Amino acid sequence: MQAELLDIRNHIAQHAPFNEMPEELLDRIVMGIEVAYYRAGTQVLELGQQNHWLHYIRSGAVEIFRRSGELYNRIGEGEIFGQFGLLRNQKVRFPAKAIEDCLIYKIPYETFQLLWENDENFADFVEIEDHSRLRTAVSRKHKSNELMSAKVTRLIARAPVSAPTTVRLQEAARIMTDNGVSALLLMDETGDSPRLKGIITDRDLRTRAVTNALPSETPISEIMSEGLITISARSYIFEAMLTMLHNNVHHLPVMEGHEVRGVIALSDIVKYESQSSLYLVSNIFHQNDIKGLRKISREVRDSFVRMVNEDANSHMIGSAIAGIGRSFSQRLLELGEEKLGPPPVPYCFMALGSMARDEQLVVTDQDNALVLDDSFIPEEHDEYFLALAKFVSDGLAECGYTYCTGDIMATNPKWRQPLRVWKNYFTDWIENPKAEALLNSNIFFDLDGIHGETDFAEQLKTLIVDKASSSQRFLTFLARNALNRTPPLGFFRTFVLEEDGKHQKTFNLKRRGTAPVSDLIRVHALACGSRSQNSFERLRDIGKTKLMLDDDTGNLRDALEFISIVRIRHQALAIEEGREPDNNVRPEDLSPFERSHLKDAFQIVSNAQKFLRFRYNAGGATRNV
Repeated sequence: MQAELLDIRNHIAQHAPFNEMPEELLDRIVMGIEVAYYRAGTQVLELGQQNHWLHYIRSGAVEIFRRSGELYNRIGEGEIFGQFGLLRNQKVRFPAKAIEDCLIYKIPYETFQLLWENDENFADFVEIEDHSRLRTAVSRKHKSNELMSAKVTRLIARAPVSAPTTVRLQEAARIMTDNGVSALLLMDETGDSPRLKGIITDRDLRTRAVTNALPSETPISEIMSEGLITISARSYIFEAMLTMLHNNVHHLPVMEGHEVRGVIALSDIVKYESQSSLYLVSNIFHQNDIKGLRKISREVRDSFVRMVNEDANSHMIGSAIAGIGRSFSQRLLELGEEKLGPPPVPYCFMALGSMARDEQLVVTDQDNALVLDDSFIPEEHDEYFLALAKFVSDGLAECGYTYCTGDIMATNPKWRQPLRVWKNYFTDWIENPKAEALLNSNIFFDLDGIHGETDFAEQLKTLIVDKASSSQRFLTFLARNALNRTPPLGFFRTFVLEEDGKHQKTFNLKRRGTAPVSDLIRVHALACGSRSQNSFERLRDIGKTKLMLDDDTGNLRDALEFISIVRIRHQALAIEEGREPDNNVRPEDLSPFERSHLKDAFQIVSNAQKFLRFRYNAGGATRNV
């Protein structure tokens, strides 16, 4: 077989439904393939047109639409489309449009028919709709969710391609071209054994080398990225997805100890990630103005609903939605700097609250702050940072992230201060706790630096860890505040409902459900010196210290997950029914299963609050919020 055909065969053989196909059928496919190229924005299949080809995406991405014009799915490398029309009258049922430059292999109808008649797995794959097919694959493999259960090593298709850090620019580009890779690992070979030092990608070559017209003999070490984000070979695909979302990276080295097992790219995960959150994040950074960001922000709810319908857990959904929100903020900051010019002094933009905890959902406001370099002089520099903060805040509002009613935003001069002032804030809150001050500053103990000099945020986290665990008085005040919000469960295990207002006869699953849990977990986490922000990760850290019994941390984890999932499903259902999502639930709208287990979950939270009161001597009057 010719080398070109062998390359096609090897690529197809990696992806379902061809990956378990007999070699003779694979050979038959390859011999009949036609290759087509579509530029981004090109219509590949029109509704109702005659189509005699099964389409396989070698590279690029395609959007699939329903008859109504509504977006149905977004697919990438290694996926097929056009099969539903071929199974009926060879007329297109789902139109398709290229959203990136695409190289597509077209498999003729005669070959499609042969495969359908002779390969049961292929027939099952093309006959079943996406959602049902996922369920079928899950039951066949006895797995719950491909993203949740498959190891990241499954995505490694080849050995890593690397070069020493001493290599020159032209040679690095040649190595990448010869090996057909979009990323090259750079190894430090000065020690006993090579170790990973940096990475260079196609994008780096364009933006750092070609754009700046660097000489071909430039050492690659001058433009490579260091301080790499990596992932363990023992991690799951969903963890790789969340790592990419959180850090906005497109290539992720997979490590086995100090050894590099391989590199996975964004496109490798996309084919497992039908919720499209990675595509959405990628598209965010391609927008050049607020109008473009506002337009694609409408897809956030679609992505949310897809994840819910595919049974993703709350950690995955919260992290993905927070990653999307973080990306909107980061792109707005980039656009703001393009508009206003470079910042006069270094700064860090901090996300606070649910975004920092990776627990954000679609009903959310914006909570953020600016940490400025200590060289900041208000009279000289604050005009710039106020303008930047307003640009970002207004842009987030345009994209569906409403203004914070408590004014916890960088537009507030109190939350736009030099690092030394922020250190004084946290020192005072911890060493001289006051009930009202802590009530208003609780949110600042969930923080994440997402743009600029993120080390400023890390310094604040270190200060908090160093001081909070040794201040019993601070923990007592914080615990008292955490007891202000109680679960909506009455003495006889009946739901306590709002008595008046527009939310009469409902209870709020955030204010009376997930918020009390995250509040009490935060207290324990600070007490045991955890640097984690996410509630599930904080519970893991708490469990390591034995501050709580293993059964208690496990029960609290289960309670948080169940309450969160009921809240998530409530919002997803509202979106699907064309209603505005919220956090207010009527008991009669819940299934008997949900009502029963919510009561169990709320009882666990109530018991955890009793332990919190005892553990931190936080007795005294509390008030329901």
